[in-house]
Amino acid sequence: MSVPPEGLPIYRVLTGPDDAAFCHRVSDALSMGYVLHGSPAVTFNGQQVIVAQAIIWSAGATSAK
Repeated sequence: MSVPPEGLPIYRVLTGPDDAAFCHRVSDALSMGYVLHGSPAVTFNGQQVIVAQAIIWSAGATSAK
């Protein structure tokens, strides 16, 4: 598949609390054909740890890191 499914963009940043639900969202995106792009970012908002992970569509991943 040369384009992401369901009209999703080629580049996405997933964010949310550092919990199982976030890990499942990233895992689901990887199983769709996205690849990780760079390292995750982590911060603390005063109540919980928040994480962000950039992903790109694998068809356009010429330099994914």
